[in-house]
Amino acid sequence: MSLSASDYELVVSELGRDPTPAEEALFENLWSEHCAYRSSRPLLSAFDSNGKDVVVGPGDDAAVVALSDSVYITLGIESHNHPSYVDPYDGAATGVGGIVRDTMSMGAYPIALTDSLYFGPFEDEHPRYLFEGVVEGISDYGNSIGVPTVGGSVVFHPDYEGNPLVNVACVGVVSPDRLVTAKAQKSGNALMLVGNATGRDGLGGASFASEDLSEDAETEDRPAVQVGDPYTEKLLIEANETLLDEELVESARDLGAAGLGGASSELVAKGELGARIELGSVHQREPNMSALEILLAESQERMCYEVAPENVDRVREIADRFDLGSSVIGTVTEGNYVCTFDGETVVDVPAEYLAEGAPMNDLDSVPPTPPKETELPTPTLETAFESVLASPNTASKRWVYRQYDHEVGTRTIVRPGDDAAVLAARECDGERGIAIAAGSNPNWTSLNPYEGARAVALEVTTNLAAKGATPLAAVDCLNGGNPETPSVYGGFKGIVDGLADMCRTLSVPVVGGNVSLYNDSTSGPIPPTPTLAMVGTTTEYDAPPLGFPESSEPGTILLVGDHAVASGRTPRLGGSEYLAQFDGTDAFPTPPEETEATGFIEAIASVATDEHTRAVHDVSHGGLAVTFAEMISESRGAEVTLTGDENGAGLLFHERTGRAVIETTAPDAVQAAFPDDTPVENVGHTDASGELTLTVNGERLEYDAGTVRAIRGVLDRELE
Repeated sequence: MSLSASDYELVVSELGRDPTPAEEALFENLWSEHCAYRSSRPLLSAFDSNGKDVVVGPGDDAAVVALSDSVYITLGIESHNHPSYVDPYDGAATGVGGIVRDTMSMGAYPIALTDSLYFGPFEDEHPRYLFEGVVEGISDYGNSIGVPTVGGSVVFHPDYEGNPLVNVACVGVVSPDRLVTAKAQKSGNALMLVGNATGRDGLGGASFASEDLSEDAETEDRPAVQVGDPYTEKLLIEANETLLDEELVESARDLGAAGLGGASSELVAKGELGARIELGSVHQREPNMSALEILLAESQERMCYEVAPENVDRVREIADRFDLGSSVIGTVTEGNYVCTFDGETVVDVPAEYLAEGAPMNDLDSVPPTPPKETELPTPTLETAFESVLASPNTASKRWVYRQYDHEVGTRTIVRPGDDAAVLAARECDGERGIAIAAGSNPNWTSLNPYEGARAVALEVTTNLAAKGATPLAAVDCLNGGNPETPSVYGGFKGIVDGLADMCRTLSVPVVGGNVSLYNDSTSGPIPPTPTLAMVGTTTEYDAPPLGFPESSEPGTILLVGDHAVASGRTPRLGGSEYLAQFDGTDAFPTPPEETEATGFIEAIASVATDEHTRAVHDVSHGGLAVTFAEMISESRGAEVTLTGDENGAGLLFHERTGRAVIETTAPDAVQAAFPDDTPVENVGHTDASGELTLTVNGERLEYDAGTVRAIRGVLDRELE
């Protein structure tokens, strides 16, 4: 590890001397792209982070928003991309552990996880190996610590071949009186480590995450990947609750990127204070560790607490009760950030300069070149329907989410596999629910980063609205390739601006997030990928199902928001799974305008809670073909008629967002609920046949529910 020449000169100028080896390594990690956001921070001001419900915005371990006057929820998201390529099991598992500890450090109890995963082609051996390892790592860790994984997404795309993405979000619950931040409070307080002993795993993880993956990354970078212990994490969760119950924590930060050096220096820098730390006091699991190793190891399941001197013994007692290690490693001071080891001062630097002094990068940016449009493919409608439904991207993800214990904690109302998960907020008066949705679509953002990101934001918000939820706030995980490549940086800028603009349109504050750049390998850069995780609130526990429920009477099927069907005009197919299956390109369809999008979301949320509404499902990946396929069952079928486009493919497979399918017994009331500029079309009815009948421009397709389930069961067939 070493600083660049320009950064080294800055450090020498600030310190008035050459840095020690430990200082140089500390600056190299804390000034890395992963920690300092040197390339992305200049762009992030595009986001609106303020709102009436926002309590803590960007900059802490997790954001905090008010669910009510007496109940807050925390929301955070993290990436563990490079580690999951090198070691998919441990890389994904420790990603879960890290975002859970981010939640704990705010004083919150973690109640739910989502995972958004991106891999190379499913049919290729290595991406499938990574996929299976990542899912196993997430399930083993999440199930063991008792935090349900309730939602997310899985995408396969050739441009993730050499660099998968693993983005994990966590939601927690905290009362206002238990809220803790990562801002040191008072000089003279003790700094304590609680949790696992420190080893040599994860050394240089922050700098490793700030460079392109090499061809030999799976062997050369293995020491930079942490090893998780979920059973210790569970003990740490419960110990953290006890410490909060007894009001023993003044501030807290989990040990993640850059280990002890990162957590402790950032903690005191936020309080405009310093620290004096004796590295030899850190409880260790390996002999003869050096000062640099103790300082930068990213061993998991560790928390750094600021504790008043009179409470130190009680914190030790609680740690012992939960079979956790603990050590007093130093004190908060009003001076520099100082670390000593074996009687020698190895670090003596201004804390704020270390944590916040990294210079920002001024990088060239050019819009990426859009792909050349090709002649649209013309397979038969039957061939296209079966190909799109059988794609791993639109196929059932049951194989994934059935490995997660999504009901542990007994809060889960709406389970995985729906548009959004809903959990009971039992701390609130009445039947209040917390809705959670997360995901992205690289087919959209690779074609048009700006419009694709706008579409992602609208789709995730629609997922919440389909459950009757009002959005509260969002966090994002912004994934990109090497920002030093102007077209890559231009694409990254596009997804930032696109997310920011649509979230602003929908009045959803973006209260925090994560940036992961240098997702580049020998196979090239990843697509610009803006994972968005959003929370909303419902006024009751009941939510309309995604699928058509059993009923003795037919229901009316309404298609809302689809101007192509309403006008008979030909829709754009750009970014669709249909074109991905048949090697075609087309311009990406522009999402709705501001007033149209806002009115659509408000109306969907309102209609979803209406007593006459039987089912609501958004239309996105795979278009209407996948939407209707997901809504039927052995006991409930549908007869649907679509007219307009010449060959029918545009009607059935286009993926313009801002659309939904609704089953209702009061179609006139639904029509009245939507703005005049939002089309509401009666496209058919439900029945008890258990069959899907699609008539598209006179061409008739018929499939029973069992056949549809079999077509969409590719993951189950291939992986079991």
